[in-house]
Amino acid sequence: MKTILIIDDEDKLRGLLARIITAEGFEVLEAADLKSGFKKLEQKDIDVVLCDVKLPDGNGVEFLQKIKSAFPLTEVILLTAFGKISDGVQAMKNGAFDYIVKGDDNDKIIPLLYKALEKAQLQRKVIHLEKRIADKYSFETIIGKSKSIEQAIELAKKVSKTNSTVLLTGETGTGKEVFAQAIHENSDRALKSFVALNCSTFSKEILESELFGHKQGSFTGAIKDKKGFLEEANGGTLFLDEIGEMPIELQAKLLRVLETGEYIQIGDTTPKKSNFRLIAATNRDLKTESDQHRFRSDLYFRLNIFEIHIPPLRERTKDIAPLAAYFTNQFSAKTNKKALTIDSLFLKKLETYYWPGNVRELKNIIERSVILSNSELLTSDILPYEIQHQPEHSGKSLSAFSMQSVEKLHIQKVLNYTKGNKAETARLLEIGIATLYRKLEEYNIQ
Repeated sequence: MKTILIIDDEDKLRGLLARIITAEGFEVLEAADLKSGFKKLEQKDIDVVLCDVKLPDGNGVEFLQKIKSAFPLTEVILLTAFGKISDGVQAMKNGAFDYIVKGDDNDKIIPLLYKALEKAQLQRKVIHLEKRIADKYSFETIIGKSKSIEQAIELAKKVSKTNSTVLLTGETGTGKEVFAQAIHENSDRALKSFVALNCSTFSKEILESELFGHKQGSFTGAIKDKKGFLEEANGGTLFLDEIGEMPIELQAKLLRVLETGEYIQIGDTTPKKSNFRLIAATNRDLKTESDQHRFRSDLYFRLNIFEIHIPPLRERTKDIAPLAAYFTNQFSAKTNKKALTIDSLFLKKLETYYWPGNVRELKNIIERSVILSNSELLTSDILPYEIQHQPEHSGKSLSAFSMQSVEKLHIQKVLNYTKGNKAETARLLEIGIATLYRKLEEYNIQ
């Protein structure tokens, strides 16, 4: 039930307003002066205050500032017997929802009250949503206790309070965007936009339009003006994922924006300004790319002010168990299943797998397993073939980017497809059966 507080020293008027408002289904509290009114505000959540301007112990216009300072989500409607323009102007400056004259405007009070309640509810919803977003993307939600991930989190916490450009490096699927959002939500820009753009998704022309925006008629298909991500991110954070894929011509334009804070939309001649914080991410080695002239070295040095490396999952195996438990609970709830338990062999298989897709791949595997499970226990027999047949100790560690790693994964997938039939696997791979057995032994595939 919504609560309304009436502060007025005229008993009859206060009582009349209380009866009218109570008839609308609201809870009504009453106070005859500012002191007792403020005490009620401290004791209970008040949605709207109806307050007289002239009271025995003070002025309602000045008291309004005290209310808005202590209870910013509470709306205040001021009532006065003698309407003065100067008081009305000052009341609105101090944050009043409205300022009305007693008697003349009595018929406006109830409609005005509903409008004030609507604004108060909307403000509370916004605060609630902001809190949910902040909680979702806080550093506390990044799961892991391994030394490497804790070091990455500590670096991210330190840089979040600054406006410095951040470069997040690491393999695909390690959670770079999660880190970027956590940095934004813990920065002074948290109340502004977090805008994410994947540079590998678009062609050069479309990427330029997405980033800078364009004017109507600037190219075929530009039927109206379009804001770019630089404009959307003004005051907030721009996250450029896979920045290593950005065409070199656009890199020069991005560098100019970073150095001057100015950019020009496609088809325009007037520069625009944008005050944004840049967080970039890549799975490439930008130093090597710049040395080989595939990435601008001046942009690389501009981006590499503060680098945070997100470790691959195979280097933080102690984090697999808590991650698996978190995803299991998440997908159990989504599929309306009871909380599932992870079998010890299921977990061992996860911990010995080399995870080329990192945390993203683990999340997908858990979702698949929860869907396939017919009991309250996740068992190893529902895991994909390549994980089921991963030995506890897989010999030498392979890089997820090496040809050997790709070959091993492909053999495992074909074995999975043939349900372990080695002759059929060799035929599909177009290699001899002896070669297949040699590869199985070399990669410790069982």
